[in-house]
Amino acid sequence: MAIFAIVASPRSEEFRLRSFRLRGERMTKAQAGAISEHLSDFEIPIDGPIDLLEIFPKDKYKEIVCEIGSGMGEASSQIAYENPDSAYVAVEVHKPGIGALLIRASSLGIKNLRVINEDIYLVLRDSFADSSFDAFHIFFPDPWPKRRQRKRRLLSPEFIATLAAKLKTGGRVNIATDWQPYAEEIEKNFAESKKFTGGVITRPSWRPLTKFENKGLGKEHLVTDLQYHKN
Repeated sequence: MAIFAIVASPRSEEFRLRSFRLRGERMTKAQAGAISEHLSDFEIPIDGPIDLLEIFPKDKYKEIVCEIGSGMGEASSQIAYENPDSAYVAVEVHKPGIGALLIRASSLGIKNLRVINEDIYLVLRDSFADSSFDAFHIFFPDPWPKRRQRKRRLLSPEFIATLAAKLKTGGRVNIATDWQPYAEEIEKNFAESKKFTGGVITRPSWRPLTKFENKGLGKEHLVTDLQYHKN
């Protein structure tokens, strides 16, 4: 699940409502050890514009995919492992989640994955040029279920416009959510965009069934998969 701070710092000139809830940074010993030992092998530092083709040469990788909110890394690591000819950038604000992903990635010997521990809004705005990615994966973003919280939802019309800018023409956005009202809102917001076509799809066979999703299915949650292509 994508684990998304409730408010931006009041002293920031870019104050905005956040779409994520930053939880405690308490890590297990294994997660902390993975960060200490492996972060330098996987991390993309945020110290200026990022040249993805320098990290993932075009002659080696057929596409570059950004996963927004990689959570504990279960899906991210499995997808990267099973698709070694594609490159993956996992962006996650929750440091224990980064640690968990590094444990999985290092144990599987994954070479086609990099991680960024930062707010996706800032990363997309400041670090990547337009038309940088072939695809975005957004699996189980925080649904912010209460009415007063809905303005915090990630997949707003404004953010969808940002995704369109950072995608190559023909690029895709794959989304999964187990909150039906959010699925309906996502459909509505994408339908209002002239940049995308698509809608609800059957669950892709390549998307792993994670512990989080299994737990929701056990509670009879309906999982909706959506896919959109940039026109």
